[in-house]
Amino acid sequence: MRILGIDPGYATIGFGMVESSGAQVRMVTYGAITTPAGLPLSRRLYQIGSDMEELIGKLRPDVISIEELFFNTNITTGIAVAHGRGVILYAAEKCGIPLYEYTPGQVKLAVTGYGKAEKRQVMDMTRRLLKLRAVPRPDDAADALALAICHARSFTSRLPQRNDVRETI
Repeated sequence: MRILGIDPGYATIGFGMVESSGAQVRMVTYGAITTPAGLPLSRRLYQIGSDMEELIGKLRPDVISIEELFFNTNITTGIAVAHGRGVILYAAEKCGIPLYEYTPGQVKLAVTGYGKAEKRQVMDMTRRLLKLRAVPRPDDAADALALAICHARSFTSRLPQRNDVRETI
């Protein structure tokens, strides 16, 4: 399964693709989509949408794993990130790619085994799990790879998925 992890934003959108087969996960590619700071938000969002559609077409993922939005202290930045995330959700749907959403705690738990792990621990475990020499840069790309790993580990679990439409007993 080819999983495209996305760390949403509006200035820098991290992406990372892994291939998963059972418990084995290998890195395919990673990087970031960036938008210039001087552009109006509407133009940045348009660019994000266009770039995401192009990326999805090029990488041809089976699924997309994206971080659920959480607000920290800066609500203005959070709203702009929410706009960027919305465009990414739209692009995934337009391209017909199933989308799975994970909280930061779920990603930390899946990658490190501890839901309150520090960012550096998640990044180091991502490096180790993918057998990389160094932590991927920028940080947004490393976060995106962690999101992809999270889905790979969650998808192989026998626990019901939140996006699963079947009723569980």
